[in-house]
Amino acid sequence: MDTFLIIDGNGLIHRAFHALPEFTTKAGLHTNAVFGFASILHKTITEFAPKYVAVCFDTKAPTFRDELYIKYRTQRPQIREELKSQFPYVKEFLDASGIYKIEKDGLEADDLIGIIATKCSLEKIKTIILSGDKDMMQLIDDHVFVLTPQIGFGKGKLYTKEEVKKVFGINPKQIADYKAIAGDPSDNYKGVTGIGPKGAVALLNQFKTLENVYSHLDKIESQRIRNSLVVYKDNALLSKKLATIITENEVGFSIDDAAFTNYNETLHDFFEKYEFRSLESRFFPKAKRPVEKVEIKKESQDSLF
Repeated sequence: MDTFLIIDGNGLIHRAFHALPEFTTKAGLHTNAVFGFASILHKTITEFAPKYVAVCFDTKAPTFRDELYIKYRTQRPQIREELKSQFPYVKEFLDASGIYKIEKDGLEADDLIGIIATKCSLEKIKTIILSGDKDMMQLIDDHVFVLTPQIGFGKGKLYTKEEVKKVFGINPKQIADYKAIAGDPSDNYKGVTGIGPKGAVALLNQFKTLENVYSHLDKIESQRIRNSLVVYKDNALLSKKLATIITENEVGFSIDDAAFTNYNETLHDFFEKYEFRSLESRFFPKAKRPVEKVEIKKESQDSLF
């Protein structure tokens, strides 16, 4: 069966930057995020041998979520310049590699991932989403899986429908409903104040969806929970819209656009330019060059999720 690997570009760059020690080229360019991004990408490609690879990125343009909620993501800290400067290098690496990348104003990388994964699922192509974002879990089905990234020596965790149920207590399709009730501090929406993760799971196990919860308020025994749901209904409905990943949109994408057979030879020049000789020996094992030592801080799987 063919495999399609979809990578959360922004998420993986951030995780690589924070998991690895900072280091620079002789010219003073910060490159630890590029090094980590390339390392985990190569590691994943080696393990799963995908026929297709696509890397999805956010753009600076506002999306429908910003229009729905002015405070969406406003609490996130400013990106450090040492990290910000490395995004163009990562895209340069992808171009040199011959790996397909996609971004579109008005859509987050999450939505692009959702659109591509849904298209692949309909074609019954095994699809692996490399991301540490829990929102991605809602896309999991019989053909789509989520792999949490691992910087260092361990393997990432592959989530199936059964694993999501085991870990979170709900089904993949209930992830947006869960966030609608429990909220999501990372994206700055509150959900239903007074109902935490356990309460959200209990409600969804009983009523399945947020809409069904509101259709059966009279069946909820706790008056406190009923009151919270009534008072914060607008928050809950808005939160579900914010948490739901787009899966249908015309972005001019064809599965064949992301066909991947091997790395381009131009990647040699990229590795030389950014002094990544150890990566060159990994990507091109027959290349005989001196290997620099780069200390990698090992992170636990949980800390990277």
